[in-house]
Amino acid sequence: MAGEPGPGPFSAFEWMVAGRYLRARGREGIISVIAGFSLVGIMLGVATLIIVLAVMNGFRTELLDKILGVNGHLTVQALGGPFPDYQRAAADIRAVPGVTGVVPFVEGQVMVSTANQSNGALVRGLSEDSLARLDKISGNIRFGSLVGFNDSQSILIGARLANNLGLTVGDSLTLVAPRGAVTPFGTAPRIKSYPVAAIFEVGMSEYDTSLIFLPLAEAQAYFNKPGTVTAIEVFLDDPDRAGELRDGVEEAAGGPVYLTEWSERNRTFFTALQVERDLMFIIVSLIVLVAALNIVSGMIMLVKDKRGDIAILRTMGATRGAIMRVFFITGASIGVTGTALGFIVGTVFCANIEWIRGIVSRITGTRLFAPELYYLTRLPAEMRADEVAAVIAMALALSFLATIYPSWRAAKLDPVKALRYE
Repeated sequence: MAGEPGPGPFSAFEWMVAGRYLRARGREGIISVIAGFSLVGIMLGVATLIIVLAVMNGFRTELLDKILGVNGHLTVQALGGPFPDYQRAAADIRAVPGVTGVVPFVEGQVMVSTANQSNGALVRGLSEDSLARLDKISGNIRFGSLVGFNDSQSILIGARLANNLGLTVGDSLTLVAPRGAVTPFGTAPRIKSYPVAAIFEVGMSEYDTSLIFLPLAEAQAYFNKPGTVTAIEVFLDDPDRAGELRDGVEEAAGGPVYLTEWSERNRTFFTALQVERDLMFIIVSLIVLVAALNIVSGMIMLVKDKRGDIAILRTMGATRGAIMRVFFITGASIGVTGTALGFIVGTVFCANIEWIRGIVSRITGTRLFAPELYYLTRLPAEMRADEVAAVIAMALALSFLATIYPSWRAAKLDPVKALRYE
């Protein structure tokens, strides 16, 4: 009846008409095909973005966890050479608030060899207590034991190095250091064999293939550094407080020392990861953008095809706003459905990524995510709520923006002209 208010915005009538347009049949079927491709494009774009960001986050978190589980948050080195008064410095640094552990160590490059093979390695001399402090090492002993490590003239090696050299617990490994005893004919290499006391597996290829631990006293003797250490590693209650606690640690160390933070030692590597992550986000976002453009083209075709319907609806009392909302609902439904499906696919993929990697490797006969190239022995994925929310918001925003122009064009259609040329 005249004077009665019409249905409000986004009424059941508008949803019904929009649903009818989404289920187009016959000669209008091409529009449904375009809508289907748009939906699949948005789904794949959202899922790929979630997966890429999760893998990059997991990769960074795993690497950071393993790097900081083996190396200190601050490294204190004496200027001009070895650290002579390291025991006093270690005790004073340990008393600094925020410091949870102090690890003096001797370090040097060597060549390791067996009867059949040789390889380069990094030897680090630590006490048994210091090794126990490194839970990534002491907590991942696969074979052997660290009991009595201080008093033994034995070594601790990584699992991948043991596999490469064919070693097990009890076998001997020869270490060759270029700087050994000084003779009248020059410096002779130092060569000594050590039995393998234990084998560890951190899960990071760089450590498992090249890191060897010696008892501190034995390492001091082997590298000709009696009573000194190469540096002191400092562990903090929060790695991000390294800059804040730096001055206090430097003052406690006494004397001229040089401090490096974990972020400085790994800056190039983690900067490269961040740049790669940002570029991947931009590149994969283009998939969502292309899908949104498909929504625009599909909606424009729909508006053109439905000119007669629009004119009839207008003559029956439908307002311009109602027409605009009908086509907005039609286009936005594609974006919302595609985004929801993309979120589901991405979440399921991330939750089962290692299982999926194994299946793809078996089907293709290739080795995906080789530890030698990617450092880690497993493919990590870590979804973060804020990033997932940002991906969903971006996909929805692009989808909604893609429907505005076709909806506005439908609302502006003159019903008289539409019926005349129908």
